[in-house]
Amino acid sequence: MRHLISAALLAALPTAPALADEIWVTNEKDDTVSVIDLETLDVIKTYSTGERPRGITFSHDQSVVYICASDSDTVQVMDPATGEILHDLPSGEDPEQFVLHPDDRHLYIANEDDAITTVVDTQTRKVVAQIDVGIEPEGMAVSPDGKIAITTSETTNMAHWIDTETQKLFANTLVDSRPRHAEFVKDGTQMWVSSEIGGTITVFNVADQAQVAKIDFAIDGVHPDRVQPVGFELTDDEKTAFVALGPANHVAVVNTDTYQVEDYLLVGRRVWHLAFNADKSLLFTTNGVSGDVTVIDVAKRNPIKTIKVGRFPWGAALRITE
Repeated sequence: MRHLISAALLAALPTAPALADEIWVTNEKDDTVSVIDLETLDVIKTYSTGERPRGITFSHDQSVVYICASDSDTVQVMDPATGEILHDLPSGEDPEQFVLHPDDRHLYIANEDDAITTVVDTQTRKVVAQIDVGIEPEGMAVSPDGKIAITTSETTNMAHWIDTETQKLFANTLVDSRPRHAEFVKDGTQMWVSSEIGGTITVFNVADQAQVAKIDFAIDGVHPDRVQPVGFELTDDEKTAFVALGPANHVAVVNTDTYQVEDYLLVGRRVWHLAFNADKSLLFTTNGVSGDVTVIDVAKRNPIKTIKVGRFPWGAALRITE
């Protein structure tokens, strides 16, 4: 009987609600990050950052979040549970995007004003290397095996290939005008680069850095000059890529086998970057000019909600809380 009473009492006790996963969005005009609860699809917290936050990523164990405070010339390390800035990392001038190495320790940071890529050890908080790249570096990617890092340079119109063991360039490949974002596929055999002004995505074979394909975009009723691919993300099976098309105010849906566009989805104004939820059933777009985030049902390829955030949202990252 004692056990039955104890069980009943326990059942009657209030339980703390389970924490939902979150999407974190940097607002470059407000110097803040907005935190979106993935159960309610509402903003639940807003934290202050340094000036003009852009790139954002979490450590692999989700214990800290790294934020490129571009106009503060630093990478900030924040406690995601409290919003407290724990410390700053040396980053070089005007850090815009970065990527965390698979070792969960080294950040590769694009420094737009200095034409360098800075490598920072997040544990010692020291600069490990500074690598000369092209003019106005922006995009950063690292291969799944951690052996190659990529920097894209907007003015030089190149993807720069870095050996992460030697921290030296081993190749430079031309892309179309103003490359902004880069990603490797999961098996590391391909690397994709978006070219904002060129209006294309270039796909490379990693083994020999040869061009495999070039993806073009055209939207009925939208002038070609406004079709400016920036951020993109691939689904788990990597059969589909979603591409943010900037002032075209659309996200393209690309078949990765044929490299053909299958659909265009209308979102907010000046779409910059994208982030999935954990199971990749929802996609979140940062819409800079309209100051909001569009939520897309991935299976239905249909926008389902608009969430107001801060001014000029730019970067987005998933926080897994469970």
